[in-house]
Amino acid sequence: MEKFTMEDYKARLQSKKQDAHNKEWLYIEVNAKDLIEEYEPGVKNLNAACKAMLSEMLEGDYFVVEPKSKSKCAYALTIRYYVDNLSPERRTYAEANA
Repeated sequence: MEKFTMEDYKARLQSKKQDAHNKEWLYIEVNAKDLIEEYEPGVKNLNAACKAMLSEMLEGDYFVVEPKSKSKCAYALTIRYYVDNLSPERRTYAEANA
């Protein structure tokens, strides 16, 4: 089986966010290492998972454990995604913090 791509992880994150929204949760916290282990146990695919996690951040989401720099990611990366408003009109984190 091939490694997941960033798009694969984005789809998984969108699904996790929608599931949490349907359960009427306010937010979910996702850790890079846990995300990889959930979908690709024993595979080292940090780059794809981190890029997906960062690209899925919307305005209001925040880092629980932030990467040391934009070019480096770590298994400790943890993001709180707010799922009470999944409107496509929400700005991305990058747009809101530019």
